[in-house]
Amino acid sequence: MTIVIIGKHPYGRPNRMSNPKALGKPSQGTPEKAGKQVPMAKRDTYKYELHDGHRNVYVGTTNDPERREAEHRADGKEFTKMTIIGGPSTSEGAGKWEEERIDTYKRNHGGDRPKYNQNDSGK
Repeated sequence: MTIVIIGKHPYGRPNRMSNPKALGKPSQGTPEKAGKQVPMAKRDTYKYELHDGHRNVYVGTTNDPERREAEHRADGKEFTKMTIIGGPSTSEGAGKWEEERIDTYKRNHGGDRPKYNQNDSGK
C-alpha cells in the first residue's frame, strides 16, 4: 500500500495552513450563534486521488483511506498510489472539493473525467 500525504510540514511542524492560531483564529471550541453554542462539524473526511504513474485516474473522499484503497483494488481499479490531499475535512467541505477537482480535471482534459470517476459529483 502506498499512501502519500500532501499538505503537512515535512517535519510535523505546524504551518500557517494547518495552524489556525497562526492566522489569529481559535483552534478549538464551538462557534456561537445568537448566544448559543453550536457544535463544530466533525472533520473526519479525507480527500484523495488515485494515480497510475503520473496520471490521475480517480478523485474521491473517504473517512477510512486504507479501507477505501483496498476496495478500489478489489474493484479492479489499476493505480500505483493513493495520495491524501491535505488534512481531514468536514464531509460537506470534502464533497465540494471533490466536485471542484473533477471540474478542474475536465477543463484541463478536453471535458473528460478521471478514468474511474463515473460522474461529475463523485457520488
